[in-house]
Amino acid sequence: MRKRTNYVWFIATIAVLVASLSLLANAAAQKASVPKPQNKLAMGEDDVRHLLPLMDADKNGMVSKQEFMKYMEAEFERLDKKKIGQLNVKELTQSTLSATHYVGK
Repeated sequence: MRKRTNYVWFIATIAVLVASLSLLANAAAQKASVPKPQNKLAMGEDDVRHLLPLMDADKNGMVSKQEFMKYMEAEFERLDKKKIGQLNVKELTQSTLSATHYVGK
């Protein structure tokens, strides 16, 4: 009888260990599947690297406030299709910058 009791305890212990490992593995898999938050500033660095040369109208390697404002004003005008002097989020998120309108202006 004692041998049978030990056998039952052994089986119960193994079952508890398997269940615990299964729960831990499931929790680890769920944590791995959650996307990590992205650094939005870092994501925009490549865009800025392409944008600054477009703003540099005199090609001196520097972007003046005047060059910056002229570029942004032209971009605003291009995006303001209804010519109402306002942009909504939809217009801004669907826009793509175009170099051809500003280079050399």
